[in-house]
Amino acid sequence: MSRSVDVLIVGGAVMGASAAFWLMRMAPDLRVTVVEMDPTYQRAATALSVASIRAQFSNPVNVSISRFGLEFIRNFARETGPEGGVPSLGLKENGYLFLAGSEEGKALMAELAAMQRELGASTEVLDTVGLSARFPWLTLDNVVAGSFGPEGEGWFDNMGLLWGLRSAARAAGAEIIKDRVVGLDLMDGRVKRVRLASGEVIETGELICAAGTRAAEIMKMAGEEWPVEPRKRTVFLIDAPNARHPEAPLIIDHTGFYARPEHGQWITATVPDNDGPCDPDDFEPDLSQFEEIIWPLLYARAPGFDAVKVMRAWVGHYDFNRLDQNAILGRHPNVPNLVLMSGFSGHGLQQAPAVGRGIAELIVTGGYRSLDLSPLGVERVLAGEPFLERAIV
Repeated sequence: MSRSVDVLIVGGAVMGASAAFWLMRMAPDLRVTVVEMDPTYQRAATALSVASIRAQFSNPVNVSISRFGLEFIRNFARETGPEGGVPSLGLKENGYLFLAGSEEGKALMAELAAMQRELGASTEVLDTVGLSARFPWLTLDNVVAGSFGPEGEGWFDNMGLLWGLRSAARAAGAEIIKDRVVGLDLMDGRVKRVRLASGEVIETGELICAAGTRAAEIMKMAGEEWPVEPRKRTVFLIDAPNARHPEAPLIIDHTGFYARPEHGQWITATVPDNDGPCDPDDFEPDLSQFEEIIWPLLYARAPGFDAVKVMRAWVGHYDFNRLDQNAILGRHPNVPNLVLMSGFSGHGLQQAPAVGRGIAELIVTGGYRSLDLSPLGVERVLAGEPFLERAIV
């Protein structure tokens, strides 16, 4: 069976759903189809994310992306309307706290905070006296300064964001089907047909690759190599009865871990020294990371973590961009009707509202209108020129 659509989106998690939502908002007559291989999203990065949002990035474009995402999340019910079916994303604005252990780190924090404030963020840099006054339960022996966003940073309902965007897009006319892309047919350098595992063949005017950790598989079908691979992250939910700090920020510690409160408990994780590509179907937690790496660092940072119990652990995957750990967006110069939403390297959820809007603008109007996303374009990847982000978590 063969049919045609205007836009076909590969991947129906938060990026694909956002693109569909904005396309239908901007051009309701478009025929938009989203292909998602697992509509339960059990192993999607969206579902397994710790669902945080921050303005503390080193590149202005990333700050602006998250600033838009913040307002969209704050006003989610108004943005998606009753069709979205999600009254609130429960945004908890506890902030982010980046800790620095050197004077060089402190100077960089001050430089970036000034830039972030110019773009509307609330970032402030605290010395150890200021940190101790605000967070007296922290041990600061090896800390020189901290960069803190008291407003506009925190965490929210990840699946609420996905379901609201998805539902609103469907209500506006987008089609979402359960299937898997198994091949692309190109003609004159453009994607002409998309072949699905069910046997269906769909002709499309535009193809959006929002396939997350499997983006390289889709790009290979288009004859292109792609520097995006799955990276495994084991996340722990822990109970620490002597460290009840529900108003604590998400702490990014320079010694090698992050932690944030979660309903009276804590979520924490680290990046292992042997970090590298993993099998896209490997979701087995590395339980040794907690006792061998994280717990000693937690206890050194706050004595309240003397007694800790791991309640559960899970694995999420980053769609890791090997070049510069930044998103790769826009049209592929070699396949001009192939549009990328790829390589978010762990900060895709918070970027989905603005990126979806930008990709829709690119397709509907021919260019970015609200926010210039061109610094994150495909061209830098093909040229091997990194657009580095210094604030990667």
